[in-house]
Amino acid sequence: MLKLNKNFVRNICKKALNEDLYPSGDITSALIDRKIKKKIKLISNQNGIIAGLNFAKETFGLIDKQIKFSTKKKEGSIVKKNEVIATIEGRVQNILIGERVALNFLSHISGIATKTNLFVNKVGKKTKICCTRKTIPTLRYVQKYAVKVGGGLNHRFNLSDEFLIKDNHVAICDIKSLILKAIKNKKGRKITVEVDNLNQLKQIIGLKFNTVLLDNMNITTLKKAVKLAKKYYKTEASGNINLKTVKKVAQTGVDRISIGSLTHSSSALDLKLDI
Repeated sequence: MLKLNKNFVRNICKKALNEDLYPSGDITSALIDRKIKKKIKLISNQNGIIAGLNFAKETFGLIDKQIKFSTKKKEGSIVKKNEVIATIEGRVQNILIGERVALNFLSHISGIATKTNLFVNKVGKKTKICCTRKTIPTLRYVQKYAVKVGGGLNHRFNLSDEFLIKDNHVAICDIKSLILKAIKNKKGRKITVEVDNLNQLKQIIGLKFNTVLLDNMNITTLKKAVKLAKKYYKTEASGNINLKTVKKVAQTGVDRISIGSLTHSSSALDLKLDI
């Protein structure tokens, strides 16, 4: 699984806290007596997959090292509505300072993991669900981590990882010449080629690349494309695939399905601190 380096988590949490506290801190929580201590429950308001616990723990730790963050659920585990995920014990003033930042991380990361898991459960084990580069700028690593927690796969991380010849490249240059140039310059990198119709696929069958991305095809065309391509390449389907359609797409025999909405449109998991 994609792992989050402790320093990376700390730096992200520092930036989030600075965004929330600059320049004068939490002027409202400052009204509360610093001596008051409480044990507060972190509770889920809905069913889902919990992810991002290390971000919450780090957030409270950066504010006050004396705050005790005790998890009741493991990272990546299923949580039910009204279930206690963790307890936070310490000075209530400092807990309130970190409340929103901690919940924002947890809710967002858990939301992506939960949505990913819904797709994974729809398609079974033969077809893999993967994310794309449609991520929030600067938070890609976090979002792709969330996809992995939910049982999905990561597509290329950035533009340097893999050749992905898409429609806009083909609109400028001949698809065969682009593939041949990629093969010449691959240096161990994988090559994926996007096609949106059967004629385009037939033009490139036999060229030595890794994956063919079958974009925005209806089920009938997709079945034919998978049958044509599977002897030569890994196959991937993409394009407006949702929870209602993903099972039929998987039944075409495609190896993986890429879904941008995992990262760009997942709803946050509803969580709360119960004082």
